[in-house]
Amino acid sequence: MVFAGARRTWEVVMDRWTVTVEEAAQMLGISRSSAYECVRRGELRALRLGRRLVVPRVALEELLGVTPATAPVPSEPESLC
Repeated sequence: MVFAGARRTWEVVMDRWTVTVEEAAQMLGISRSSAYECVRRGELRALRLGRRLVVPRVALEELLGVTPATAPVPSEPESLC
């Protein structure tokens, strides 16, 4: 997939907490204007951070019915002493 002129895979984008509305549109296979319309109607949850509008990763997962993989719990760090 190509996002905003840079080549990124779904995995790279999904490593972030949020994506732009344009990136969400490409992931969903809809136009940019359709994605903004979905945000306006409340069909796609987005956050306004200053002047930016971003879509939380969990909003995409909820919309698509994806259950996020359980993240491994980090083990206790070993003591250096």
